[in-house]
Amino acid sequence: MKRVAIAGVGLIGGSFALALRQAGFDGEIVGVSSPRTIAEALSSGVIDSAMALDEAAGWADLLFLAQPIRRIVEMIPLIGASIGKHTLVTDAGSTKATICAEAGQHIPAAQFVGGHPMAGKETRGAASADPSLFRNRTWVLTRDCDHPFVDWVRRIGAHVLILDAEEHDRTVAHTSHLPQLVSTALACTVDGVELRAGGPGLIDMTRLALSQYEMWEDILATNPEPIDAALGEMIAALGAMREQLRGAGLREEFERAAKMRRRLVTPVQLR
Repeated sequence: MKRVAIAGVGLIGGSFALALRQAGFDGEIVGVSSPRTIAEALSSGVIDSAMALDEAAGWADLLFLAQPIRRIVEMIPLIGASIGKHTLVTDAGSTKATICAEAGQHIPAAQFVGGHPMAGKETRGAASADPSLFRNRTWVLTRDCDHPFVDWVRRIGAHVLILDAEEHDRTVAHTSHLPQLVSTALACTVDGVELRAGGPGLIDMTRLALSQYEMWEDILATNPEPIDAALGEMIAALGAMREQLRGAGLREEFERAAKMRRRLVTPVQLR
């Protein structure tokens, strides 16, 4: 793998480029994005040069799609029309079923693998790119893939996990999307309360509430059924806790929750 094209050189795409360099990649890295984003990525040393999408799809050994989900879906037919014979296409979308279904219609199966690096920040853009962003993080792939890309994912410090698209979306509805919505709901609930009486627990629990809606809009729109199911389970759990509030029945829930929390150690570090 000597030629990498990154469509969307913001936080995730830019961090991937910097992580490759830090891990010893000595090939060429080009960016596909808006003029403003390209200028920022060039000035930050994230990419070597810029290229149009159709040109990049025919040129690259690896084409990494790191834009919002709907933009990825829109680009896939264009890629399919110009993809090179040896180009592998992957993506960083936070949901997989919609993207993989679209790819199945336009890109040869052997040349596409869905991906989701479980990493991020509340800030975006190439200026926020961090070569250590994926270290000790899970990087989901939708199938086994015999390509140097997978070796590079491991070399930049990520842990590869194979999940098909539907299983991925059901899983992250609980482990990523639900925490975001719970954090947002908590912040909205507490809004207007005297905050000077709060503690660090509130700060920890509302960290994800800083996330921008623009980043989450596509996620919520492309994974509604699994998210609805996860929210239903959460609402039921809160309802059960509410019913037991004046009794002594919450010990089991506290002990179960503490046991689960202790399992959240490396290499499983979810955002």
